[in-house]
Amino acid sequence: MDDTGVDSLADARARDRQDPLADLRDRFQCSDDLYMDGNSLGPVSTDAERTLDRVVEEWREQGIEGWTDGDPPWFGYCEHLGDRLASLVGARDGEVVVANSTTVNIHTLLGTFLDTRPGTPAGPDPSADPGAVLVNDLDFPTDHYAIRTQLRQRGLDPDEHLIAVESQDGRTVDEADIETALDAHDVDIVFMPSVLYRSGQLLDVERITEMAHDHDALAGFDLAHSVGVVPHDLSAYGVDFAVWCHYKYLNAGPGAAAGLYVNREHFGTAPALAGWWGHDKATQFEMNHEFTPADTAGAWQVGTPPLLAVAPLEGALDVVEDAGIDAIREKSLALTDLLVDLVSGLDEYAVGTPRAHERRGGHVAVEHEEAYRISQALKSRGVVVDFRPPNVVRVCPAPLYTSFEETWQVGEHLESVLTERTYERFDPRGDGVT
Repeated sequence: MDDTGVDSLADARARDRQDPLADLRDRFQCSDDLYMDGNSLGPVSTDAERTLDRVVEEWREQGIEGWTDGDPPWFGYCEHLGDRLASLVGARDGEVVVANSTTVNIHTLLGTFLDTRPGTPAGPDPSADPGAVLVNDLDFPTDHYAIRTQLRQRGLDPDEHLIAVESQDGRTVDEADIETALDAHDVDIVFMPSVLYRSGQLLDVERITEMAHDHDALAGFDLAHSVGVVPHDLSAYGVDFAVWCHYKYLNAGPGAAAGLYVNREHFGTAPALAGWWGHDKATQFEMNHEFTPADTAGAWQVGTPPLLAVAPLEGALDVVEDAGIDAIREKSLALTDLLVDLVSGLDEYAVGTPRAHERRGGHVAVEHEEAYRISQALKSRGVVVDFRPPNVVRVCPAPLYTSFEETWQVGEHLESVLTERTYERFDPRGDGVT
């Protein structure tokens, strides 16, 4: 038996009987498919559906009075949910709010801190030379789109002011290379993902933050692929700001409103995208034309929150809180340990995800030159995965609703689509079955 304690289907079933989170699956409406795509979109839970239905009923029964009489009142709903999210990211009171979309949050936070040179929290320093934003070449594309836009709006050439740390192996990022880039360039902001979306590598948030601050730069993170499956401690590490979505591991539904964190040291800074909903709540309805930002992370809200895209998060958090983020992480590592071991034992495949627990997020990158056709063959068998160019099948055994038995079965399917060559039925151009 290997170090996962699972060497057969019977072993996997035994692990499921011992799993303290096994009963949570009953709260999700899972199909008969092997759903291994929760790192892109989590399934609906009865809890998320319940809170969505409640807000719809409040809308029906109370109309506009729901803003003050909802349970909780809609007016402070996003701050209320931010307080609940704080424990998942290690934030203090007022540092988290539900707001906007992830990309909008990148725009407003990067824009804010591009206008506020390090060491001048009260406002921009016109005399300071513009520095650079340090990213990496394995980032999710939207991060770069937004940052380039913000640089151009300030008259800065993105080709000069957006510095990308290059991956040495095309899979992972070495924090030592981040420090080398900081030594070589005048950097104002370091903006990195917590988990790389292709390979699943977990970066060292604490170390990157310390390096940024040692070079008089701010540290920001995109936590989209870690919130809800990896514990964080943003405030203790001194992280300056962060963004994330709620439709992956937190299962709040497609298009769910996003989240953001701003360290309280930056409260009072003028948001780059000032909007109605970021105004100080006590005076918001005085309708003053001069913007007075809230004295919390709520200042970075832009427009009126889409309540029907916010409400499912409330119920979804009930499930996460009942499980506990530490237990979620423990099971996630056990499931991905099993998957890594299964794939490692199969000829032709490679594992692109680090094996060390402290370097791994919640999904596994299964590499093969025919990854696209393999992903299609798996889907035809009811194994829901996704493909990321050029050669990655992403497989995510999300711990709230995935069993060890199902993970074992995925390994069997990965083996059979190769041994039976069933992937050859699919067009490599993505046009369908040949």
